Amino acid sequence: MDKSKEGFSQVAITLIDHYDCVYYVDINTGNYTNLVYMKEMERIGVPFYGDDFFSDLRKCTERVIHPNDLDNFKLTFDKELTKEQISDRKSFSVIYRVLIGGKPVHLRHSVFRCHDREHILCCLENIEEEFQKNEVLKKKIESAKRMARFDELTGVRNKNAFKEFSEFINRSLKEKKDYRFGIIMCDMNDLKIINDTRGHNVGDESIQRTSRMICDIFVHSPVFRIGGDEFVIILTGNDYNNRESLIENLKEESFLNKRTRSGPVVACGMAVYEPNTDDDFTKVFERADKAMYENKKEVKSMNLKQTFRNMDNIEKQISPERKRSLDALFGALCTVSDNGYVYLNDMRYDFSRWSLPFVDDFGMKSEYMYHADKLWQKKIHPDDLEAYRNAVDAILCGTADMLEPLTYRALKADGTYALLTTRGFILSDDKGNADYFGGIVIPM
Repeated sequence: MDKSKEGFSQVAITLIDHYDCVYYVDINTGNYTNLVYMKEMERIGVPFYGDDFFSDLRKCTERVIHPNDLDNFKLTFDKELTKEQISDRKSFSVIYRVLIGGKPVHLRHSVFRCHDREHILCCLENIEEEFQKNEVLKKKIESAKRMARFDELTGVRNKNAFKEFSEFINRSLKEKKDYRFGIIMCDMNDLKIINDTRGHNVGDESIQRTSRMICDIFVHSPVFRIGGDEFVIILTGNDYNNRESLIENLKEESFLNKRTRSGPVVACGMAVYEPNTDDDFTKVFERADKAMYENKKEVKSMNLKQTFRNMDNIEKQISPERKRSLDALFGALCTVSDNGYVYLNDMRYDFSRWSLPFVDDFGMKSEYMYHADKLWQKKIHPDDLEAYRNAVDAILCGTADMLEPLTYRALKADGTYALLTTRGFILSDDKGNADYFGGIVIPM
């Protein structure tokens, strides 16, 4: 074997490991020889050798090139363009798709200039598998980027996205002063009480319900969760134009939820960008945050717990009609008490009736009492008092419909502590206002 043939053999052996198809081409005459042959080329009808490489391959393959890739294909199989490309550099690559069996297959076509500058190597590589892997990787990266900007619990945008959006707005404000936007700050009430008394799973569900309530009202604006119980709405489009009515809708729904204990309660505050006074996004955000805290005070002032605990200042006594209603409900509760102690409180007057065994066993002053909760808390073991108060606060704040089973110790009339389990509930009137607070206490 002469040296030239031996060289060709070595080139072929080396290239076969890297490429699916290789042609050795005289760049001036167009004469070509195939060194490594791809079965797809044979199926298309491309010759093994010939006198006009560029013309022969274009005739055979142009009909199977994906329409969107024709420009790339023509760049590779045009003689003058190829000569121009390799005159400036030693190699170049082009990716295009061919339709094989009706399905697109990605090929990488690489052209290398030989040392004699008279010949080129045209190398084709089926990269469909590589392309598909890259597509999967690209989707994973895009998904990871998306997840980095969205809150996993609620599905709304997160603090990272909020920071990016605020920076975008600041850039927009530098470009034009007539940019319009508003901010609504929202804070969900009593998340800590919910977590402490009903568990973090219930707390997470409350956060999700809060998010849905906000998104259902502000359908044209991005919503961000920037903290455990904090949400921000950037008002845009129709939401910006209708901002006053929309924030009133949010406040009304929160008030209704609080009154009926049927959903999340949200404090909120709004501010709108004022081009003459606001330098940047932060100025608007700070005003919205301040307005939210003012609204939070108003929401707290509607707190059922505070109303209930401040009733010792109420001078009016329970009416005979209300007392008869209390007795009737108390009797009904006793029938399902299963030998437990029963208590029932008229919340309009903070007037309670307790079962006689309850009064006798724990040395309470009477079967009927005003402000009985204050008296009862004095009986509770100091180590259990905080848990008891948190559980009662949860139902009085409207964050629970029922007092979850609560176990604690209480001092009996004989000076010993009894271990008790309490269940409690709220009864509302026909307008959804809390009317009675009662329950059953079972000795363990």
